[in-house]
Amino acid sequence: MSPVDDQKLSSGALLILASLAAGDRHGYAIRKDVASRTDQAVKLGVTTLYRLLRQLLEAGLVDEAPERPAPELDDERRRYFTITRAGHQALRAEVRRLERVLEAARPAAARKARP
Repeated sequence: MSPVDDQKLSSGALLILASLAAGDRHGYAIRKDVASRTDQAVKLGVTTLYRLLRQLLEAGLVDEAPERPAPELDDERRRYFTITRAGHQALRAEVRRLERVLEAARPAAARKARP
């Protein structure tokens, strides 16, 4: 199954795109960022992370980053990823979709009380 089906992103794909929207990262940094953003509620396994990254690459939502840190600050085995314009668009669209879902799920009284 693709991380993008019927214009919906899987939660893992959404969190990876959100992480990359904050800046280019390598896989381990993405894993740490996702865990931090979710207060440790989501911990992507290595296999899951790289499967999703491969699918996001194939979908054109992420790409390998063109720049790397200085060699003395880096490990040459690392692959750095960056979000593409299409990835930003997909992230924004999915966040809007989820906001609509959450709004629809709130009780009517709570919806009326919101400004």
